[in-house]
Amino acid sequence: MTAITIDPAREERIAVPHVPLNRVIQVELRKMFDTRSGFWLMASIVIIALLTTVGVVAFAPDTDLTYYTFAKAIGFPMTVVLPMIAILSITGEWSQRSGLTTFTLVPHRDRIILAKTLSSVAVAVTSMLFAFAIGALGNVVGTAIAGTEMVWDVSLARGANIVLGSLLCLLTGTMLGMLFRSSAGALVAFFVYAFLLPTVSGVLASIQDRFRDLQPWVDFNYAQGALFSGTLTGEQWANVAVTTATWLVLPALLGLRLVMRSEVK
Repeated sequence: MTAITIDPAREERIAVPHVPLNRVIQVELRKMFDTRSGFWLMASIVIIALLTTVGVVAFAPDTDLTYYTFAKAIGFPMTVVLPMIAILSITGEWSQRSGLTTFTLVPHRDRIILAKTLSSVAVAVTSMLFAFAIGALGNVVGTAIAGTEMVWDVSLARGANIVLGSLLCLLTGTMLGMLFRSSAGALVAFFVYAFLLPTVSGVLASIQDRFRDLQPWVDFNYAQGALFSGTLTGEQWANVAVTTATWLVLPALLGLRLVMRSEVK
């Protein structure tokens, strides 16, 4: 039998075209809407905004019919829905077993994670702008029905703080998705992260004076809540920075490392 050898010096390399990041982002955005669950999760943002606005108009006292009341009422459910969108975007590659195809077409996993994060941020910003628009409409209609004066008590800086707080909630979902890489596990972790830990922290703060002073520096949700309340002081911004670095940035770096090293089947 004759062995056939190929001279490495004469071997020709086939150039694979580089996939631009904007195309990867477009694909990730399309994947968010393609599935039935993804479509209804996105549709829930619109449905919740409309139902919440109707609820405020119908049941809120006339004195509370202000723009901030509508914006806060619409924004709170979004702090729950947006992280779920981010979680499902990240974990879909493992839960739906599409990761092998995705990471083969774009072998740089960090680019895929970046595209998923940017597409989720785009959805979040669009959702918040829609929430502000629906809130403005609710304020106009609600005060007209109640016969009260319209109050526009959300400044540009306050609106930016609300958007920033919502983005931090969204990025929490991205971080948990990278850490667990499982839709069920990441969703359970999110509810523990967002509801159980703040409850425990609040109980400790109510019975321990020392922890009450420490709470803004160690409780991410408590520090983040100031973004939805109004203008922040310098100390409150420091609270947000420290808790974000501890509870979001460091776990996200660990999650990214796990994503880069995990086996995809």
